[in-house]
Amino acid sequence: MTAPAWTLICRVDDIPVLGSRRVARAAGLDVAVFRNADDEVFALLDRCPHKGGPLSQGIVFGRSVACPLHNWTIGLCNGQAAAPDEGCTPRFAVKVENGDVWLDAHELATQATDLARPIAGPARRCTPAA
Repeated sequence: MTAPAWTLICRVDDIPVLGSRRVARAAGLDVAVFRNADDEVFALLDRCPHKGGPLSQGIVFGRSVACPLHNWTIGLCNGQAAAPDEGCTPRFAVKVENGDVWLDAHELATQATDLARPIAGPARRCTPAA
């Protein structure tokens, strides 16, 4: 098995403490790279397993992120929803060296590229009452 090829994403300091940074990909949804209060860095697909909310807009606490849509708690280490909720979002391998954040290039190019964010149904047109 060959060692992974890594892609430089940013500096740790470029990710807000208790926040995230999005990484665009050629195919599939963005990847959200998170930084917690202990300067640990994690990467998940930027999609909540519940209704597809953008996890990059959630609140980071400890080793979790709260989805901004329905407040589901998602583990940053494994992408798993906390009980009693169920579901998982794909995680990506992260390496931090000398303050640089790296993601696995193969995972970026291939992992979860078939997933999409749910799209809301068509809006109903309201007609004014006569």
